[in-house]
Amino acid sequence: MKTQHFGMTIGLYINYFLLGMINIIFTSNMSFLTTQLNTDNTGISFLVSGIGIGKLITLSVSGRLSDKFGRKPLVLTASFLYLIFLIGIPLAPTYKIAFIIAIIAGVSNSILDSGSYPALIEAFPKNTGISTVLIKAFISIGAMILPIIISYIMNHNIFYGYSFFILAFMFFINGSFLSIVRFPKNSNYSDQDTIYEALRFKTKPIIWLEGLATIFMGFTTTTLFMVVQVWLPTYGLNILGMSKTDSIQLLSFFNIGSLISVLILAIVINRFVSPIVILILYPFLTSLSVLILLFCHQPILLIISSFLIGFSTAGLFQLCITVIVEFFPKNKATKSAYVSTASSSAFIVIPYITGLIAKNIGVSAVFWLDIIIAIVSIILATFVFYRHKKVFKKIGHSSSLMKAS
Repeated sequence: MKTQHFGMTIGLYINYFLLGMINIIFTSNMSFLTTQLNTDNTGISFLVSGIGIGKLITLSVSGRLSDKFGRKPLVLTASFLYLIFLIGIPLAPTYKIAFIIAIIAGVSNSILDSGSYPALIEAFPKNTGISTVLIKAFISIGAMILPIIISYIMNHNIFYGYSFFILAFMFFINGSFLSIVRFPKNSNYSDQDTIYEALRFKTKPIIWLEGLATIFMGFTTTTLFMVVQVWLPTYGLNILGMSKTDSIQLLSFFNIGSLISVLILAIVINRFVSPIVILILYPFLTSLSVLILLFCHQPILLIISSFLIGFSTAGLFQLCITVIVEFFPKNKATKSAYVSTASSSAFIVIPYITGLIAKNIGVSAVFWLDIIIAIVSIILATFVFYRHKKVFKKIGHSSSLMKAS
């Protein structure tokens, strides 16, 4: 992939590398946070939902702001806003203050997505699927490295807050770097796009059909990895009898699988397989992998199942954004925000539901919920695949995937 915006691209991917660490920093420090905030594991799960609330209340506005004022102001705002979260959580004296800070993290996440995804799509107009899927690669690398950092901190009896403070410093440095690099101009829609639509569409896409189904997939695909990311260490600790360090290391295998998956996707997507086919196949593999986790407790099978779950949940949310922008190329940030809003709903609803399930039924039941969500995701993706065949002309199909944004 070639672009004139190399500095911006590196800076954005570094942000998502750091975001990968932030995504699991609550659950990886759950034992410390429960003591600090005088709560339990369910309380920390609810704290994660605060991130989803922050995203949800911001996305509808941030997408429009990105389309109107440009991508760079939002990306910079998010980079520096994350400092409040990363410095504030280890110093939070009460659960209420920590919850407010978690909401700020969600706002930061929303703003970052609304600026970054359209910026990358505009920087790589012929490789939109690859550019967005690589975001997941950097998220996976970050999530793979954080457990190693936390294990070192635990083994050396260092204050857990340093895992937050290190990320705060890195966000500050990267935000300063992004402030001096050039971003592409907004290219929301043009007369050329209108002409191209006539060439590639057999019939006009319908937002209440394939659009809504893709938006719902933003919820289901986020849920698939979120359930495992939040509850895998607890499952290993409480159900499998693993040590704290070993249970956290399961996340490393999960994220190794994610990383390998997105690297493969970066090679095959659009060349050999379309995004919507992956959105059908991967949730099927997720359901099988979770079954292995539930019924096969041998150490090697636990590693394999953790790896496969990470592999099969990787990049799905990013592919949902690629698909909806392919169907509806006008106002990219706004359309992407619809999918991100559904994803944010998962951050609110799923920690709450899984927290109740884990408390009243058991952690294993949480993973049965993940299987049900995987089946729903397969049904939605199959419908979108059917609509894709109805909407797009066969000639130039692959080019339409690249042109989509």
